[in-house]
Amino acid sequence: MAASVLVIDDEQLMRDFVKETLSRSGYKVAVTADGKSGMEILEKEPFDLVVTDLKMSQMDGLEVLRQVRTSFPGVDVVVMTAYATVETAVSALKAGAIDYIMKPFTPDEIEVVVQKAVEHKRLEEENLYLRSELKELYNSEQMVGKSEAMRAVHDQIRKVAPSRATVLICGETGTGKELVARAIHYTSPRRNKPFIKINCAALSAGLLESELFGHEKGSFTGADRRKIGRFELANEGTLLLDEISEMNVDLQAKLLRVLQEREFERVGGTTPIGVDTRIVSTTNKVLRDAVESGKFREDLFFRLNVVPIHLPPLRERKEDIPPLAQHFLRKFSRENGRRVERVSQEAMKLLLGHSWPGNVRELENCIERAVVLSNDKVLRPEHFSFELTPVKSGHGDGISIPHGSTVDEAARILTEDTLARCNDNRTRAAKSLGISVRTLRNKLHEYAGKTGN
Repeated sequence: MAASVLVIDDEQLMRDFVKETLSRSGYKVAVTADGKSGMEILEKEPFDLVVTDLKMSQMDGLEVLRQVRTSFPGVDVVVMTAYATVETAVSALKAGAIDYIMKPFTPDEIEVVVQKAVEHKRLEEENLYLRSELKELYNSEQMVGKSEAMRAVHDQIRKVAPSRATVLICGETGTGKELVARAIHYTSPRRNKPFIKINCAALSAGLLESELFGHEKGSFTGADRRKIGRFELANEGTLLLDEISEMNVDLQAKLLRVLQEREFERVGGTTPIGVDTRIVSTTNKVLRDAVESGKFREDLFFRLNVVPIHLPPLRERKEDIPPLAQHFLRKFSRENGRRVERVSQEAMKLLLGHSWPGNVRELENCIERAVVLSNDKVLRPEHFSFELTPVKSGHGDGISIPHGSTVDEAARILTEDTLARCNDNRTRAAKSLGISVRTLRNKLHEYAGKTGN
C-alpha cells in the first residue's frame, strides 16, 4: 500500500510542486494551505507523514510539529524551510521532526527525504511489532510445562528478570536454555533494548574475542575497518553467552574483567569502552567439574553463577510431554496447513515411554515429522519413527536381562537389542546408547569374537 503524505504550505506553487513530485513517485498526497486545516484533515484521515513549511502566516511549522506529536504520535513530520540555519534545524529536530529540507529543493531531493522518512516509519512499526511478538513468545508464562520442576523455573525467571544479576542456565542439550534466557530478557526492564546471542563453541578463540569486543581497523590481517562487538551491540540490553564452557581460558580472563569493571577495549584498541550489558550464560556441562579440571576459571564461575537455573531433562518431567506434544501439534499443523487435532492414547503412551535423549527439541522434531507425514486428524503410533520404541530393562515390553547377569552381559543384551530396534542402523543405535559409532562398532566386534569362541 502506498504511503500517504499531507503537505502543508501557504504557497500555492510549492504545494503543487511537492504534490506533483510525490504523486509521480507513487505516494498518496493531500495538500492544504495552513496548519489549522492540516490538523482538521488529520482528524478525519490517517497519514503516514506530514511535510510542513516552517514559516507560515497563521500557524508556523514548529507549532504544527508540536500538535502532530501530541495528537498524532504515530505520524512523522518533515519540515521545509527557506530560512535554514543550524538553529532552526536543531529546533525542529529537537521538537521531534524526523528530518528537514532546505528550500529551494529539486524533485530528487524531496523524494529522497520523504523516502527516508517513510522507510524509517516502516522500520519503526516493524520493530514494535517484532518486539511485541517476542515479548509474547518468550514470556515465561508462555513456556509450556506445568510440572513441579517447570513451575520452579517459571518462579526463578519472575524473580531474576527485574534484577541486574548474571544468570547461569544449565541443562542438557535440547531442554530449552535459550528460551529461558529470552524469557528473562523480554520480561525484564531491558525488554526494549537489544538481546544479542553468541555461541562460544562455534568460533575459534581469536574470532570469538573479535566478535565479543570488536576490533579496530588494522588490528590484524583482514581488519580493513572498525568492527563493533557484541558487548557494545548489547549495551543496556542482554548478551547471551551460549555454551560458555567452551570459551578459551585466556578469553575467560578478559570476560572476567568486563564483568568486574564493566569496560573493555576493542582488539587493537587502547581506549576503555564502558558498557551496561547484562550477561546470561548457558552450558550443557557441569561447570564445577570444568573448574576442578582447570578448564574453567573459578573466579569467572562465581561471577557467572550468581543466579543458577537448572533445566531438568524431559525424562525427569514426563508430565510435561502431553501439553508439549499438543503445543507442537498445533504449531506445526498451523505452519503446514494441516488439520491434525490430537495424539492418540496409544501414541501418547509411546511418547511417555521414550527416554528423550534430545529432550524437548527431539520431541518437537518428532511431532513436526509426524504432522508432516500424516494424513489423519489423529496421530497414531505408526506416524512416529521406530526409534521411539521405549527401551526398558527387566520388565514390561522392554528387554529382559536374566537375573545374575554380569555387567558385561547386560551391556551386550542392551546393545544388541537397541541395534535391533533401530533396524541395524548403527548411527541411531549409538545415539540412543549415548556412545560413538566407533565405540559401538568395537563392542559389536568384541561380542562377535566372544560368540565365536
